[in-house]
Amino acid sequence: MKIALMDSGIGLLAATAAVRRLRPDADLVLSLDPDGMPWGPRTSEDLTQRAVDVADAAAAHRPDALIIGCNTATVHALPTLRARLEPAIPVIGTVPAIKPAAAGGGPVAIWATPATTGSPYQKNLIKDFAGGVSVTEVPCFGLAEAVEHADETAIEAAVAAAAALTPEDVTTVVLGCTHYELVADRIRTAVQRPGFPPLVLHGSAGAVAAQALRRLGEQPAPGAAPNGTLTVLLSGREGPLPAPALAYEEGRLLQAISPAR
Repeated sequence: MKIALMDSGIGLLAATAAVRRLRPDADLVLSLDPDGMPWGPRTSEDLTQRAVDVADAAAAHRPDALIIGCNTATVHALPTLRARLEPAIPVIGTVPAIKPAAAGGGPVAIWATPATTGSPYQKNLIKDFAGGVSVTEVPCFGLAEAVEHADETAIEAAVAAAAALTPEDVTTVVLGCTHYELVADRIRTAVQRPGFPPLVLHGSAGAVAAQALRRLGEQPAPGAAPNGTLTVLLSGREGPLPAPALAYEEGRLLQAISPAR
């Protein structure tokens, strides 16, 4: 089994690590776009074309499924990529975990990029899945960029700024950008209020990895032999994991995987 994941940068690490833990025997293909990142500021048309190029690079390695490991790319490019690749290659998008977060009753905060915060896309998810629950949209200025570059000072400042915008009574935080899952522990520490129950964080990585297996008719097998290989594509060129990836546990997990031959 071969599963490809795509993103402009290292936001796909969380979902990749989740796939690795569920199926250590699966070959992994990571398709990133260092030549075109970041995707967030691009127009929808431009972003979709970058995503098509990155997906095509992954598809050339004939994966059994493709995960879009980016919320923004899912919003703009999922229909195009599905029309282009399916049914030969199932395409799985990444959606903020608003539905399971709201099921806990709230109050809920959704941490997301400034472009996503307040967007019709996110507003519709809140309306569809979080009716009757108190939801605060929190723009996280510079956090995705700081995580992408493993800039510790910038991460600390961005997390603190977003925590200051998060109401004190929040019990649940939705991590609405895949980059944020790489610093989940720091977000938990910044938002947890003394005397309140333990904060609940909802990311998307585990659900996305499980959905990819379901689309393939496969079951989790975490005890399988860890003989899956890793291929990294950087704007279509084979290369190593970007150096900032190794600042995170998820990146170090992948570094230990043998490269594909």
